Amino acid sequence: MARQGTPGRPPGPRGHWLTGNTRAYEADRIGFLRRCHREYGDVFSYDEQTVFVIDPDVTHQVLARTGESFVTELAPFDMRRDLDEAAEQAASWMSARRAVWPALNRSAAAASDRRTVEILDAVLADGAGREADVLTTMRAFTARAIAEYCLGADSGGVPALLHEVIDATKPFTDSSYEFPAWLPIPRHRHFFRAYRRLTDALTGIVRQRRTAHGRTPGSDLLGSLLVADPGMPDATVASTLHSILMGGHGVPAAGLTSVVWELARRPRLLGDLRAEANGPADGDAEPTAAATLSAARLPLAEAVVRETLRLYPPAWLMTRTARTAAELGGWSLSPGDDVLLNAYLIHRDPRWWQRPDDFDPTRWLHGRPAPGPAYLPFGAGPRVCLGSALALRQLTLATARLAQRFTVESPNAASVAPEFMGRLAPAGLRARFTPVGN
Repeated sequence: MARQGTPGRPPGPRGHWLTGNTRAYEADRIGFLRRCHREYGDVFSYDEQTVFVIDPDVTHQVLARTGESFVTELAPFDMRRDLDEAAEQAASWMSARRAVWPALNRSAAAASDRRTVEILDAVLADGAGREADVLTTMRAFTARAIAEYCLGADSGGVPALLHEVIDATKPFTDSSYEFPAWLPIPRHRHFFRAYRRLTDALTGIVRQRRTAHGRTPGSDLLGSLLVADPGMPDATVASTLHSILMGGHGVPAAGLTSVVWELARRPRLLGDLRAEANGPADGDAEPTAAATLSAARLPLAEAVVRETLRLYPPAWLMTRTARTAAELGGWSLSPGDDVLLNAYLIHRDPRWWQRPDDFDPTRWLHGRPAPGPAYLPFGAGPRVCLGSALALRQLTLATARLAQRFTVESPNAASVAPEFMGRLAPAGLRARFTPVGN
Protein backbone atom coordinates (compact mmCIF):
# COMPACT_ATOMS: atom_id res chain seq x y z
CA MET A 1 0.00 0.00 0.00
CA ALA A 2 1.01 3.66 -0.09
CA ARG A 3 3.94 4.73 2.03
CA GLN A 4 3.39 7.27 4.80
CA GLY A 5 6.34 9.50 5.60
CA THR A 6 8.42 12.47 4.54
CA PRO A 7 8.14 13.07 0.80
CA GLY A 8 11.24 12.24 -1.17
CA ARG A 9 12.31 10.43 -4.29
CA PRO A 10 11.13 6.78 -4.37
CA PRO A 11 13.93 4.24 -3.99
CA GLY A 12 14.97 2.02 -6.86
CA PRO A 13 17.82 0.05 -8.45
CA ARG A 14 20.91 2.11 -9.29
CA GLY A 15 21.70 0.26 -12.52
CA HIS A 16 24.74 0.60 -14.74
CA TRP A 17 26.64 3.91 -14.61
CA LEU A 18 26.08 4.47 -18.35
CA THR A 19 23.00 2.53 -19.44
CA GLY A 20 21.10 2.59 -16.16
CA ASN A 21 18.50 -0.18 -15.84
CA THR A 22 17.72 -0.41 -19.54
CA ARG A 23 19.60 -3.63 -20.23
CA ALA A 24 18.13 -5.46 -17.25
CA TYR A 25 14.63 -4.26 -18.12
CA GLU A 26 14.88 -5.15 -21.80
CA ALA A 27 16.23 -8.63 -20.99
CA ASP A 28 13.16 -9.55 -18.90
CA ARG A 29 10.68 -6.74 -18.44
CA ILE A 30 8.21 -8.38 -16.09
CA GLY A 31 10.92 -10.25 -14.19
CA PHE A 32 12.78 -7.00 -13.58
CA LEU A 33 9.61 -5.30 -12.34
CA ARG A 34 8.76 -8.20 -10.03
CA ARG A 35 12.22 -8.04 -8.46
CA CYS A 36 12.01 -4.30 -7.95
CA HIS A 37 8.53 -4.64 -6.47
CA ARG A 38 9.77 -7.17 -3.93
CA GLU A 39 12.82 -5.11 -3.00
CA TYR A 40 11.53 -1.53 -3.10
CA GLY A 41 7.76 -1.75 -2.62
CA ASP A 42 4.71 -0.53 -4.49
CA VAL A 43 6.28 2.70 -5.76
CA PHE A 44 9.86 2.69 -7.03
CA SER A 45 12.14 4.67 -9.31
CA TYR A 46 13.44 3.26 -12.57
CA ASP A 47 15.62 6.28 -13.34
CA GLU A 48 15.74 9.98 -12.53
CA GLN A 49 12.55 10.67 -14.47
CA THR A 50 10.55 7.43 -14.33
CA VAL A 51 8.54 5.89 -11.50
CA PHE A 52 6.64 2.60 -11.47
CA VAL A 53 3.45 2.10 -9.43
CA ILE A 54 2.08 -1.31 -8.42
CA ASP A 55 -0.61 -0.27 -5.95
CA PRO A 56 -4.30 -0.05 -6.90
CA ASP A 57 -5.16 2.93 -4.70
CA VAL A 58 -2.16 4.98 -5.82
CA THR A 59 -2.89 3.99 -9.41
CA HIS A 60 -6.42 5.31 -9.10
CA GLN A 61 -5.12 8.54 -7.59
CA VAL A 62 -3.00 9.09 -10.70
CA LEU A 63 -5.80 8.18 -13.09
CA ALA A 64 -8.32 10.37 -11.24
CA ARG A 65 -5.95 13.35 -11.40
CA THR A 66 -5.27 12.97 -15.12
CA GLY A 67 -5.95 16.29 -16.77
CA GLU A 68 -4.93 18.22 -13.65
CA SER A 69 -1.73 17.02 -11.97
CA PHE A 70 -0.99 14.49 -14.73
CA VAL A 71 -1.29 14.28 -18.50
CA THR A 72 -1.58 11.19 -20.65
CA GLU A 73 1.33 9.53 -22.38
CA LEU A 74 3.17 11.84 -24.73
CA ALA A 75 3.65 10.92 -28.38
CA PRO A 76 6.52 8.66 -29.44
CA PHE A 77 9.88 10.47 -29.48
CA ASP A 78 8.24 13.67 -28.12
CA MET A 79 11.33 14.88 -26.30
CA ARG A 80 10.24 18.53 -25.94
CA ARG A 81 7.78 17.48 -23.20
CA ASP A 82 5.58 20.55 -23.53
CA LEU A 83 3.33 19.77 -20.59
CA ASP A 84 1.11 22.83 -20.97
CA GLU A 85 0.42 21.96 -24.59
CA ALA A 86 -0.33 18.37 -23.55
CA ALA A 87 -2.77 19.67 -20.94
CA GLU A 88 -4.53 21.82 -23.56
CA GLN A 89 -4.84 18.82 -25.86
CA ALA A 90 -6.25 16.81 -22.95
CA ALA A 91 -8.89 19.46 -22.29
CA SER A 92 -9.90 19.40 -25.95
CA TRP A 93 -10.09 15.60 -25.87
CA MET A 94 -12.29 15.63 -22.77
CA SER A 95 -14.76 17.87 -24.60
CA ALA A 96 -14.77 15.46 -27.54
CA ARG A 97 -15.27 12.52 -25.17
CA ARG A 98 -18.44 14.06 -23.79
CA ALA A 99 -19.77 14.46 -27.31
CA VAL A 100 -19.01 10.92 -28.39
CA TRP A 101 -19.92 9.06 -25.19
CA PRO A 102 -23.62 8.47 -26.08
CA ALA A 103 -22.51 6.67 -29.25
CA LEU A 104 -20.22 4.31 -27.33
CA ASN A 105 -22.27 3.36 -24.30
CA ARG A 106 -23.80 -0.07 -23.75
CA SER A 107 -27.09 0.55 -25.52
CA ALA A 108 -25.33 2.01 -28.56
CA ALA A 109 -22.82 -0.84 -28.64
CA ALA A 110 -25.66 -3.39 -28.53
CA ALA A 111 -26.94 -2.16 -31.90
CA SER A 112 -23.79 -3.49 -33.56
CA ASP A 113 -24.03 -7.06 -32.19
CA ARG A 114 -25.20 -8.67 -35.40
CA ARG A 115 -22.58 -6.95 -37.58
CA THR A 116 -19.81 -7.81 -35.11
CA VAL A 117 -20.63 -11.51 -35.41
CA GLU A 118 -20.93 -11.33 -39.20
CA ILE A 119 -17.48 -9.75 -39.49
CA LEU A 120 -15.93 -12.43 -37.27
CA ASP A 121 -17.61 -15.16 -39.33
CA ALA A 122 -16.22 -13.68 -42.53
CA VAL A 123 -12.66 -13.28 -41.19
CA LEU A 124 -12.49 -16.81 -39.79
CA ALA A 125 -14.12 -18.30 -42.90
CA ASP A 126 -11.31 -16.85 -45.02
CA GLY A 127 -8.77 -19.06 -43.27
CA ALA A 128 -10.96 -21.88 -41.97
CA GLY A 129 -9.05 -25.10 -41.45
CA ARG A 130 -5.66 -23.49 -42.11
CA GLU A 131 -3.08 -22.71 -39.48
CA ALA A 132 -2.64 -18.95 -39.00
CA ASP A 133 -1.05 -16.38 -36.75
CA VAL A 134 -3.76 -15.62 -34.21
CA LEU A 135 -2.87 -11.99 -33.48
CA THR A 136 -2.86 -11.17 -37.20
CA THR A 137 -6.27 -12.84 -37.59
CA MET A 138 -7.77 -11.03 -34.63
CA ARG A 139 -6.40 -7.70 -35.82
CA ALA A 140 -8.14 -8.28 -39.13
CA PHE A 141 -11.40 -8.80 -37.24
CA THR A 142 -11.10 -5.88 -34.82
CA ALA A 143 -9.91 -3.47 -37.51
CA ARG A 144 -12.98 -4.18 -39.64
CA ALA A 145 -15.33 -4.13 -36.66
CA ILE A 146 -14.19 -0.78 -35.25
CA ALA A 147 -13.84 0.82 -38.70
CA GLU A 148 -17.43 -0.05 -39.60
CA TYR A 149 -18.67 1.04 -36.18
CA CYS A 150 -17.03 4.42 -36.63
CA LEU A 151 -17.45 5.03 -40.35
CA GLY A 152 -20.10 2.67 -41.68
CA ALA A 153 -20.09 2.44 -45.46
CA ASP A 154 -17.16 4.87 -45.63
CA SER A 155 -14.80 2.47 -43.81
CA GLY A 156 -13.27 0.91 -46.92
CA GLY A 157 -9.48 1.07 -46.83
CA VAL A 158 -9.30 2.19 -43.20
CA PRO A 159 -8.50 -1.26 -41.70
CA ALA A 160 -5.36 -1.47 -43.86
CA LEU A 161 -4.29 1.98 -42.63
CA LEU A 162 -4.82 0.89 -39.02
CA HIS A 163 -2.55 -2.11 -39.59
CA GLU A 164 0.07 0.20 -41.08
CA VAL A 165 0.04 2.50 -38.04
CA ILE A 166 0.26 -0.47 -35.64
CA ASP A 167 3.29 -1.77 -37.53
CA ALA A 168 4.90 1.68 -37.57
CA THR A 169 4.39 2.11 -33.82
CA LYS A 170 5.85 -1.27 -32.86
CA PRO A 171 9.54 -0.21 -32.93
CA PHE A 172 8.78 2.45 -30.30
CA THR A 173 6.87 0.14 -27.98
CA ASP A 174 9.49 -2.61 -28.33
CA SER A 175 12.39 -0.43 -27.23
CA SER A 176 13.18 1.75 -24.22
CA TYR A 177 15.56 3.90 -26.23
CA GLU A 178 14.31 7.24 -27.55
CA PHE A 179 15.71 9.30 -30.39
CA PRO A 180 14.80 12.89 -31.35
CA ALA A 181 12.09 13.22 -33.99
CA TRP A 182 14.37 15.18 -36.33
CA LEU A 183 16.72 12.20 -36.70
CA PRO A 184 15.97 10.81 -40.20
CA ILE A 185 16.00 7.12 -39.35
CA PRO A 186 13.69 4.59 -41.05
CA ARG A 187 11.38 4.00 -38.10
CA HIS A 188 10.66 7.74 -37.82
CA ARG A 189 9.91 8.09 -41.51
CA HIS A 190 7.69 5.01 -41.42
CA PHE A 191 5.74 6.29 -38.42
CA PHE A 192 5.21 9.80 -39.81
CA ARG A 193 4.14 8.39 -43.19
CA ALA A 194 1.64 5.94 -41.68
CA TYR A 195 0.23 8.49 -39.25
CA ARG A 196 -0.20 11.08 -42.00
CA ARG A 197 -1.91 8.60 -44.34
CA LEU A 198 -4.49 7.66 -41.72
CA THR A 199 -5.06 11.27 -40.66
CA ASP A 200 -5.50 12.41 -44.27
CA ALA A 201 -7.93 9.57 -44.99
CA LEU A 202 -10.06 10.34 -41.93
CA THR A 203 -10.07 14.07 -42.64
CA GLY A 204 -11.22 13.37 -46.18
CA ILE A 205 -14.04 11.12 -45.00
CA VAL A 206 -15.19 13.71 -42.46
CA ARG A 207 -15.25 16.50 -45.03
CA GLN A 208 -17.00 14.40 -47.61
CA ARG A 209 -19.66 13.28 -45.15
CA ARG A 210 -20.23 16.82 -43.87
CA THR A 211 -20.58 18.38 -47.31
CA ALA A 212 -22.55 15.60 -49.00
CA HIS A 213 -25.83 17.06 -50.19
CA GLY A 214 -29.10 15.27 -49.48
CA ARG A 215 -27.55 12.82 -47.04
CA THR A 216 -28.19 12.37 -43.35
CA PRO A 217 -25.10 12.36 -41.12
CA GLY A 218 -25.37 8.57 -40.75
CA SER A 219 -26.09 6.20 -37.90
CA ASP A 220 -22.43 5.42 -37.18
CA LEU A 221 -20.06 7.12 -34.77
CA LEU A 222 -19.05 9.75 -37.33
CA GLY A 223 -22.69 10.66 -37.76
CA SER A 224 -22.98 11.28 -34.02
CA LEU A 225 -19.90 13.50 -34.04
CA LEU A 226 -21.18 15.58 -36.93
CA VAL A 227 -24.42 16.48 -35.10
CA ALA A 228 -22.75 17.09 -31.72
CA ASP A 229 -23.71 20.28 -29.90
CA PRO A 230 -21.58 22.33 -29.73
CA GLY A 231 -20.20 21.43 -33.12
CA MET A 232 -16.63 20.32 -33.62
CA PRO A 233 -14.28 21.34 -36.44
CA ASP A 234 -13.25 18.71 -38.95
CA ALA A 235 -9.76 18.35 -37.47
CA THR A 236 -11.19 17.59 -34.01
CA VAL A 237 -13.64 15.06 -35.43
CA ALA A 238 -10.84 13.33 -37.35
CA SER A 239 -8.57 13.32 -34.29
CA THR A 240 -11.34 11.83 -32.15
CA LEU A 241 -11.97 9.11 -34.73
CA HIS A 242 -8.23 8.41 -34.90
CA SER A 243 -8.04 7.81 -31.14
CA ILE A 244 -11.08 5.56 -31.03
CA LEU A 245 -10.02 3.56 -34.09
CA MET A 246 -6.55 2.88 -32.69
CA GLY A 247 -7.84 1.93 -29.24
CA GLY A 248 -10.63 -0.20 -30.68
CA HIS A 249 -8.20 -2.08 -32.89
CA GLY A 250 -5.08 -3.00 -30.91
CA VAL A 251 -6.45 -3.66 -27.43
CA PRO A 252 -9.36 -5.97 -28.39
CA ALA A 253 -7.15 -7.87 -30.85
CA ALA A 254 -4.57 -8.58 -28.14
CA GLY A 255 -7.27 -9.55 -25.66
CA LEU A 256 -8.97 -11.92 -28.08
CA THR A 257 -5.62 -13.52 -28.93
CA SER A 258 -5.19 -14.32 -25.24
CA VAL A 259 -8.73 -15.73 -25.15
CA VAL A 260 -7.84 -18.08 -28.01
CA TRP A 261 -4.68 -19.07 -26.13
CA GLU A 262 -6.75 -20.14 -23.13
CA LEU A 263 -9.40 -21.93 -25.20
CA ALA A 264 -6.76 -23.87 -27.16
CA ARG A 265 -5.57 -25.34 -23.85
CA ARG A 266 -9.05 -25.92 -22.41
CA PRO A 267 -11.29 -27.94 -24.77
CA ARG A 268 -13.83 -28.54 -22.01
CA LEU A 269 -14.27 -24.80 -21.52
CA LEU A 270 -14.67 -24.42 -25.27
CA GLY A 271 -17.48 -26.96 -25.12
CA ASP A 272 -19.19 -25.15 -22.25
CA LEU A 273 -19.04 -21.88 -24.18
CA ARG A 274 -20.50 -23.60 -27.25
CA ALA A 275 -23.40 -24.94 -25.20
CA GLU A 276 -24.08 -21.50 -23.76
CA ALA A 277 -24.01 -19.87 -27.19
CA ASN A 278 -26.36 -22.45 -28.69
CA GLY A 279 -28.79 -22.06 -25.84
CA PRO A 280 -31.55 -24.51 -24.91
CA ALA A 281 -32.16 -26.18 -28.26
CA ASP A 282 -32.70 -29.63 -29.70
CA GLY A 283 -29.57 -31.52 -30.50
CA ASP A 284 -30.23 -31.27 -34.23
CA ALA A 285 -30.96 -27.53 -34.19
CA GLU A 286 -28.84 -25.11 -36.16
CA PRO A 287 -26.46 -22.92 -34.12
CA THR A 288 -27.92 -19.66 -32.97
CA ALA A 289 -27.97 -17.17 -35.82
CA ALA A 290 -25.88 -14.02 -35.75
CA ALA A 291 -29.08 -12.01 -35.37
CA THR A 292 -29.99 -13.66 -32.04
CA LEU A 293 -26.58 -14.15 -30.41
CA SER A 294 -26.69 -11.58 -27.61
CA ALA A 295 -23.94 -10.58 -25.17
CA ALA A 296 -26.64 -10.13 -22.51
CA ARG A 297 -27.26 -13.90 -22.49
CA LEU A 298 -23.62 -15.01 -22.37
CA PRO A 299 -22.50 -14.87 -18.72
CA LEU A 300 -19.81 -17.54 -19.11
CA ALA A 301 -18.36 -15.91 -22.24
CA GLU A 302 -18.22 -12.57 -20.45
CA ALA A 303 -16.59 -14.21 -17.43
CA VAL A 304 -13.95 -15.80 -19.69
CA VAL A 305 -13.22 -12.40 -21.23
CA ARG A 306 -13.01 -10.65 -17.86
CA GLU A 307 -10.69 -13.30 -16.46
CA THR A 308 -8.49 -13.20 -19.56
CA LEU A 309 -8.23 -9.42 -19.26
CA ARG A 310 -7.26 -9.85 -15.62
CA LEU A 311 -4.43 -12.28 -16.33
CA TYR A 312 -3.31 -10.66 -19.58
CA PRO A 313 -4.40 -6.99 -19.67
CA PRO A 314 -3.44 -5.71 -23.14
CA ALA A 315 -2.72 -2.28 -21.67
CA TRP A 316 -0.40 -3.85 -19.10
CA LEU A 317 1.42 -0.54 -18.59
CA MET A 318 -0.33 2.84 -18.56
CA THR A 319 1.78 5.99 -18.65
CA ARG A 320 1.03 9.38 -17.14
CA THR A 321 3.36 12.37 -16.93
CA ALA A 322 3.41 14.73 -13.97
CA ARG A 323 2.36 18.18 -15.14
CA THR A 324 3.21 19.81 -11.82
CA ALA A 325 5.13 18.87 -8.68
CA ALA A 326 3.04 16.21 -6.98
CA GLU A 327 3.02 13.81 -4.07
CA LEU A 328 2.25 10.20 -4.82
CA GLY A 329 2.03 7.41 -2.29
CA GLY A 330 4.13 9.34 0.19
CA TRP A 331 6.80 10.20 -2.39
CA SER A 332 7.46 13.36 -4.37
CA LEU A 333 7.40 13.82 -8.15
CA SER A 334 8.78 16.64 -10.26
CA PRO A 335 7.13 18.13 -13.36
CA GLY A 336 7.92 15.94 -16.35
CA ASP A 337 8.32 12.72 -14.36
CA ASP A 338 6.75 9.70 -16.05
CA VAL A 339 4.57 7.43 -13.92
CA LEU A 340 4.07 3.89 -15.25
CA LEU A 341 1.06 2.08 -13.78
CA ASN A 342 1.37 -1.69 -13.91
CA ALA A 343 -2.05 -3.32 -14.28
CA TYR A 344 -0.49 -6.75 -14.90
CA LEU A 345 1.13 -7.03 -11.47
CA ILE A 346 -1.85 -5.44 -9.69
CA HIS A 347 -4.10 -8.05 -11.29
CA ARG A 348 -1.85 -10.84 -9.97
CA ASP A 349 -1.28 -9.53 -6.45
CA PRO A 350 -2.39 -12.00 -3.72
CA ARG A 351 -3.32 -9.06 -1.49
CA TRP A 352 -6.28 -8.40 -3.77
CA TRP A 353 -6.97 -11.70 -5.51
CA GLN A 354 -7.44 -15.28 -4.36
CA ARG A 355 -5.27 -17.70 -6.36
CA PRO A 356 -4.12 -14.74 -8.50
CA ASP A 357 -2.19 -16.77 -11.09
CA ASP A 358 -5.02 -19.25 -11.74
CA PHE A 359 -7.29 -18.89 -14.75
CA ASP A 360 -10.73 -19.17 -13.15
CA PRO A 361 -13.65 -17.53 -15.00
CA THR A 362 -16.10 -18.70 -12.33
CA ARG A 363 -14.79 -16.02 -9.99
CA TRP A 364 -16.75 -13.52 -12.14
CA LEU A 365 -20.08 -15.35 -12.14
CA HIS A 366 -21.17 -14.17 -8.70
CA GLY A 367 -20.18 -10.51 -8.51
CA ARG A 368 -16.84 -8.71 -8.47
CA PRO A 369 -14.13 -10.99 -7.00
CA ALA A 370 -11.79 -8.21 -5.79
CA PRO A 371 -11.87 -4.55 -4.73
CA GLY A 372 -12.77 -2.25 -7.61
CA PRO A 373 -9.41 -0.44 -7.72
CA ALA A 374 -7.61 -3.77 -8.24
CA TYR A 375 -9.17 -4.41 -11.67
CA LEU A 376 -8.35 -1.93 -14.38
CA PRO A 377 -8.00 -3.51 -17.85
CA PHE A 378 -9.43 -0.33 -19.37
CA GLY A 379 -7.92 2.15 -16.93
CA ALA A 380 -10.06 4.28 -14.61
CA GLY A 381 -10.88 7.87 -13.75
CA PRO A 382 -11.77 10.66 -16.19
CA ARG A 383 -9.65 9.09 -18.94
CA VAL A 384 -10.98 5.54 -18.64
CA CYS A 385 -11.01 3.87 -22.05
CA LEU A 386 -13.86 5.52 -23.93
CA GLY A 387 -14.68 2.32 -25.80
CA SER A 388 -14.59 -0.05 -22.83
CA ALA A 389 -18.28 -1.00 -23.05
CA LEU A 390 -18.00 -1.60 -26.78
CA ALA A 391 -14.76 -3.58 -26.43
CA LEU A 392 -16.13 -5.82 -23.67
CA ARG A 393 -19.26 -6.49 -25.69
CA GLN A 394 -17.35 -7.26 -28.89
CA LEU A 395 -14.93 -9.56 -27.04
CA THR A 396 -17.80 -11.42 -25.36
CA LEU A 397 -19.65 -11.93 -28.63
CA ALA A 398 -16.49 -12.97 -30.45
CA THR A 399 -15.58 -15.49 -27.74
CA ALA A 400 -19.05 -17.05 -27.84
CA ARG A 401 -19.23 -17.14 -31.63
CA LEU A 402 -15.76 -18.60 -32.00
CA ALA A 403 -16.63 -21.41 -29.59
CA GLN A 404 -20.02 -21.95 -31.21
CA ARG A 405 -18.81 -22.28 -34.77
CA PHE A 406 -15.22 -23.57 -34.54
CA THR A 407 -12.88 -25.97 -32.88
CA VAL A 408 -9.52 -24.47 -31.90
CA GLU A 409 -6.24 -26.32 -32.32
CA SER A 410 -2.85 -24.76 -31.68
CA PRO A 411 0.52 -26.42 -32.33
CA ASN A 412 2.38 -24.08 -29.95
CA ALA A 413 -0.10 -23.04 -27.25
CA ALA A 414 1.91 -24.95 -24.65
CA SER A 415 5.18 -23.24 -25.52
CA VAL A 416 4.38 -19.58 -26.26
CA ALA A 417 4.59 -16.87 -23.61
CA PRO A 418 3.16 -13.38 -23.19
CA GLU A 419 5.19 -10.63 -24.85
CA PHE A 420 5.50 -7.59 -22.61
CA MET A 421 5.77 -4.99 -25.31
CA GLY A 422 3.11 -2.55 -26.53
CA ARG A 423 -0.07 -4.61 -26.13
CA LEU A 424 0.28 -7.74 -24.03
CA ALA A 425 -0.46 -10.92 -26.00
CA PRO A 426 1.08 -14.39 -26.42
CA ALA A 427 3.94 -13.99 -28.85
CA GLY A 428 3.73 -16.01 -32.05
CA LEU A 429 0.60 -17.97 -31.14
CA ARG A 430 -0.69 -20.01 -34.09
CA ALA A 431 -3.99 -21.83 -34.36
CA ARG A 432 -6.32 -23.61 -36.74
CA PHE A 433 -10.02 -22.71 -36.63
CA THR A 434 -12.03 -25.62 -38.06
CA PRO A 435 -15.81 -25.32 -38.52
CA VAL A 436 -17.71 -27.57 -36.11
CA GLY A 437 -18.80 -30.77 -37.84
CA ASN A 438 -15.99 -30.80 -40.40
